[in-house]
Parts: sequence; C-alpha cells; structure tokens
Amino acid sequence: MNNIKSHFRYNKSQRNGVFFLLLIIVLLLITFFFFDFSSNTATDFSQNEIESFKKEQDSLLKIKLENSKPKIYPFNPNYITDFKGYQLGMSTEEIDRLLSFRKTGKFVNSIEEFKNVTKIRDSILNKISPYFKFPDWVTTKNNKPNNNFKQPIKQQIEEKDLNLVTAEDLIKIRGIGEKTATRILNYREKLQGFTYSDQLYEVYYLDKEVADKALEYYKILSKPTIKKININTALFKEVLAIVYVDYELTKKIFNYRDEVAEIQSLEELKKIDGFPLEKFDRISLYLVAE
Repeated sequence: MNNIKSHFRYNKSQRNGVFFLLLIIVLLLITFFFFDFSSNTATDFSQNEIESFKKEQDSLLKIKLENSKPKIYPFNPNYITDFKGYQLGMSTEEIDRLLSFRKTGKFVNSIEEFKNVTKIRDSILNKISPYFKFPDWVTTKNNKPNNNFKQPIKQQIEEKDLNLVTAEDLIKIRGIGEKTATRILNYREKLQGFTYSDQLYEVYYLDKEVADKALEYYKILSKPTIKKININTALFKEVLAIVYVDYELTKKIFNYRDEVAEIQSLEELKKIDGFPLEKFDRISLYLVAE
C-alpha cells in the first residue's frame, strides 16, 4: 500500500507542472470546439485551378484533333483514284462515274462539270471543291467565256526525242506543269539520258496516265551516251551515285569484289545474295568489268 501511495506523491513544483499541463489541454480543447479553422478561400482557389486545368486540357485536345485530321492539298480532280476518292469522302458510285468518264479521253474542266459527271453530293462537293486545281489554260477559259481559246489538239504537239525535249515541250502535255517538267529533266540528267521509255514512269509524282500521254509524242529516238564505270576500280561513292543502286547494295558489291579480287564479268553480280535481278539491265548500263 505504501508503494502505491509513493507513486502519487508529488512535490510542489511537480504539482504546479501537472496543473499547467492540464490547463493547456483544456484551452486547446476549447479552442478546437469553438473556432472554425476551415478556409473557404482555399477551397475556392483549388476549384478555380481545376476549372482552369480542364479548360486548358480541352483546348489542347481540340488542337490535337484538328491536327490529326487529314490535310487536303490542291489537286486536279481529273486524276482522282479509287483510294484518293475514298479519302475525300466520295462514294464508290461517284468515283466509278468519274473513272468511266476519264476512260473516254475526256476531262472535267470546272466544278459544275465535275458535279454533273459524278453526281456527287453537295455536302462533299462543297468540302473538296475549294481544293480543285485546273490547268492554267482552263482557268483562263473559264474566267473569259467569250474568248476564242481552243484546247490544244494532238496535231499541235510536235513529236520529239524524249532525250532532247525541253521544259517548254513537256508542259504542252496536259497534267505536266513547270515543277513536273523540271523533275523529268533532272531525272533525265541523273540517268545520263533515257535508255528505256518506261524509265519515265520512275519520275516521282508523275501519274501513269500523264506519262502515257507524254510517250505518245515524245519517244526515244536516239540512245544516250552513258559514261560507264569500271567496277574493279570504281570508288564507293561512284557506284552509290548510280540511280538504281542503294547503300546496302553498294556494300554487297564491294564485299564481293574484295572476295574475288577481280570481277571478270558483270554477270557475276547476279551471284551476290540479295542482288535485284530485275534491275540488272538498268545497273549494267553504268558499269563495265575490265
């Protein structure tokens, strides 16, 4: 019993300490129950931040959706393909009507004529017609309905050597503008001249129908003089400069040359693993084994 009492015996300073501790606890409890520490201002500010974030997120999403939409660039509607028509939103029937009309050798030269031929829906026509780009002579004719302009006819285009034609000659072909004519001439220079007529189809962004039309008038009447490279002494960059040879094929050719020491005949190139046999005739135009 005495041991228990000893635990509850405090001196004066200890009793004062306990008293002040209890006083502090009571004051804190009273403060907690009678004062509101919540802040509406903080909540409102946080809500404003959330609203601002949502608006910014919606704005970024709208921009992303806008950028993801397929862009339409100016084009000649006469050369719409099945795939192009599908991308533009045309129906199969509308595309087929245009292709059937084009097979007759005719061209549409206005938005109204395009509508009559395809019977396209107004909603789609209004969407794509601002991007229609007709040749300059068509635009001039439509802007001046009373002039006496006549569409170029076949007899007005003089037949020439494809290796001698100029940009002025090429733009006489319907579908070939200044930029396309320049690409054709640049490619001809890179080839050192056209050896085969079908090399014209290799010009990028040149439609097959336009190339067909050009070959009706411009044919290969004289073979070009091509400077051949000795495959046994050629530099890597010289072989790589050949139009039909890429970097990987050049490496394979030089690895093979190192293995055999000397290439006796160009036919040996066909033995190289992965050599494009369908391009052998083209590649051999620029090489010789000596």
